[in-house]
Amino acid sequence: MPHAAAVESIRAGGLAELHTHLGGSVHPSVMWTLAHEQGIALPAKDYWDFERLTTISDPRGVAGLPELDGLYRWAELIQSSPLAVERSVHGTISGAYRRQNITTLEVRFNPMKRNRGGERDLDHIILAAVRGLDRAELEYPTVRAGLILMMDRTFTAEQNAIVVEKAIRWARRGIVGVDIAGPRPGPGRYPYRELAPLVAEARRAGLGVTIHVGEEGGPDGLSEIGEVVEELRPERIGHGILAAQDPATMRLLRDADVVLELCPTSNLLTRALPDEGALRDTVRAFAAAGVRFTIATDGPEMMHTHLSDELELLHRVGALDRDGLADVNRTGHDASFLDRRV
Repeated sequence: MPHAAAVESIRAGGLAELHTHLGGSVHPSVMWTLAHEQGIALPAKDYWDFERLTTISDPRGVAGLPELDGLYRWAELIQSSPLAVERSVHGTISGAYRRQNITTLEVRFNPMKRNRGGERDLDHIILAAVRGLDRAELEYPTVRAGLILMMDRTFTAEQNAIVVEKAIRWARRGIVGVDIAGPRPGPGRYPYRELAPLVAEARRAGLGVTIHVGEEGGPDGLSEIGEVVEELRPERIGHGILAAQDPATMRLLRDADVVLELCPTSNLLTRALPDEGALRDTVRAFAAAGVRFTIATDGPEMMHTHLSDELELLHRVGALDRDGLADVNRTGHDASFLDRRV
């Protein structure tokens, strides 16, 4: 069956995307306009230079995650106002439905990276995101969407505690989960177990827990997956691709019923996976080991991809057949935190 045809029937029934960052999900033309409306000084005075500045335009990707973080810093600056956040959230959800028929969508972002270091009130930023969510769901009633607030690995414990506190406060208005991401503050393992009290507090409040881990870091990154599963007990893990290298870690994920959020094109562009052969082998390893996973884009506009492109890629490289694609899409709908919305 042709790759596009294998995906189209699944897409017609509604796709699920659980791992997309707000900073990578807004079209560059919208970001360009938002930057000019707010009077933000940009190093690029021509739109096409701006697009190259804020997206991965080179098909060879970037050198690694630090370079990707540099792209996100521009997005975070431009989205650092209630007006920009509301329009970004609304555009992300409505665009995902119109272009891809994504009917289950979770969008994640760090509000503290969008308040200009405290210049903007954090609650105003979050409320603006909620307004964007409400508007999109009003206009597209078949869409179920929610927001995930993110802690950051470079933040202090106090800063991350504030993010969780805000997630709990706004849980009744569309915040459905918490996450942590961001660059590592230094070499070696990140002490994920120190987040346990915050994660437990979020879980008691009814929020879902997903953790970025196992995307990079070699042996340390692999061992961090086990630490996260045992200490934080997340329902989902963002990426987690290093687990495919270790049968014991895959058994741990399977037995804990943790769902991985795999982002194929993103992992290729950041060189977390060296090539399509490694992608195929990784996905096949998880499927053979009984590890549940879903497929996502990480940030469709920044990565120049869409969810159907991701599914077609997996079909083309022989990672999943048509039934396998349908299974992982069902997993996306089933593993969503959206049923927690009050």
